[in-house]
Amino acid sequence: MTMRRTAVATATAALTLLAAWAGAPSATAATTAPAPKTANTPNTPNTPKTPKTEKAAGTCAVLAPGASAVAEKAVAAACEQTGVWYTWGGGHGPQPGPTYGQVDPSDPDSAHDPERLGFDCSGLVRYAYARAAGGDPLTGNAHHQFHSPRVQQRFTAAQATGPLLPGDLLAWGSGGSIHHIAIYLGAGKMVEARESGTRITVSDVRLDGDYAGAVRIAPPAAAPGTFSTWGTDVWTHREPSTTSPRVHKFPGPTTVRIECQKHAEPVTAEGYTNDAWSYLPEYGAWITNIYIKGAAWLDGVRTCP
Repeated sequence: MTMRRTAVATATAALTLLAAWAGAPSATAATTAPAPKTANTPNTPNTPKTPKTEKAAGTCAVLAPGASAVAEKAVAAACEQTGVWYTWGGGHGPQPGPTYGQVDPSDPDSAHDPERLGFDCSGLVRYAYARAAGGDPLTGNAHHQFHSPRVQQRFTAAQATGPLLPGDLLAWGSGGSIHHIAIYLGAGKMVEARESGTRITVSDVRLDGDYAGAVRIAPPAAAPGTFSTWGTDVWTHREPSTTSPRVHKFPGPTTVRIECQKHAEPVTAEGYTNDAWSYLPEYGAWITNIYIKGAAWLDGVRTCP
C-alpha cells in the first residue's frame, strides 16, 4: 500500500507540473517577446528609459549644460514660482519677493492684480537672481535689467537661441525700450511672468515680433564703478543739465555703472545742492550725484574729459 500511494502521488505531481509548464511562456520567449504593456505597466529591464539629463516638455528646470552655478540657481528659484500669479508691478517691494500688484490702466485683465500676490516679468527676474547671487543685483524694470552693469555678454536677435545658456535673460522691445524679460531654460524653452490673468509658466521662446536679444549676467562680484541710485522716479538726462532732454526714469533704487563724473549744472533736490554729475554708459545718460549713494564727489570714479 505504501508503494502504491507513493506512485500515485508521484504521478499526480508530474501531471500538475506538466500543466504548469503548458500554461507558462518559455524563458526565451519572455526575453525576446515581452507581452504588450498597458499605461499602468511598469518599465521592464528591456524598456528604453529617458536619460536623466533630458526633461519632459513643459518641465521647468535647467534643460541644457554649460551654465554657471549662479545661473542654474536662478533658474531653480524662478521655477519654484511656476503657478504663481502674474501681477502688474509685482515683485518690486523693498526686498525681492512676491507682492500684490497694481491695475494697469492699459490692460483690463489687470483688474484683479491688486488682489493677487505675485510677480511681473522683471519682478520674477529680480527675485531669481537675488536668491541665486545674494543681495539684490537686478533691481528696476525690464529695461534696467537688460542694461544692467551686471551684464557680462550680449546676444543679438539674429543669433536666436544658438549661443544661449540656461539663466540668460531674453528681452522684447523696440525703439530702445525693453518691455518684457524672461529667463532661458535651454532647449528653446523659457520661464516667464507674461501678462495679467496668467500664471508664471514655461513657454517656447518667441523669436518673432519685437524680440530684442538676450544678455548673460556676470557672477556676483561687484563690477568696478558700480553704485546704487536712491529715491523714486529719478530721471536721467542727455546732458549734465536738468534742462536737457530726459532719457530714462529709475522708479526706485537701481544698480548702475558709472564711467566718469564731472562738475556741471548745480542741482538742488532732497535738501542737497551739488554740481557733480555722473555718466551712465549703459543708458547713454547723465544723473546728478545727489541721487547716487555715496559722497558728493564719488570716490574711485575718474573725471570725465
